[in-house]
Amino acid sequence: MIGRLNHVAIAVPDIAKAAAMYRDTLGADVSEKVPQPDHGVSTVFINLPNTKIELLEPLGEGSPIAKFLERNGDGGVHHICYEVDDILAARDKLTADGARVLGSGEPKIGAHGKPVLFLHPKDFCGTLVELEQA
Repeated sequence: MIGRLNHVAIAVPDIAKAAAMYRDTLGADVSEKVPQPDHGVSTVFINLPNTKIELLEPLGEGSPIAKFLERNGDGGVHHICYEVDDILAARDKLTADGARVLGSGEPKIGAHGKPVLFLHPKDFCGTLVELEQA
């Protein structure tokens, strides 16, 4: 069921500063900042040869990463994203096996324009997992 690693997401308090560090210090290919109002974040993608790093900055008062940044002022790894061939089949198998899908359980459109779901970190070794339709 699980496919390739799509990205590792890092929550940051200042996305412009973090993007500049990746671009200027590490020489990475860095995308423009894009607001994702449906998810309460702004994103920047660091494009690597084998995957991506997603930088997340809170967007608005109710951002789901605001509490994470309150506990981790400098930011840190927020979630990992795996691709799946069929997101609905993956959801159904995971829930049948006892995993918890966050939110309504229905996929939302993610930053890449594809359906995504998030899985409860307590079910995956303390790691928030995002699934993205391949």
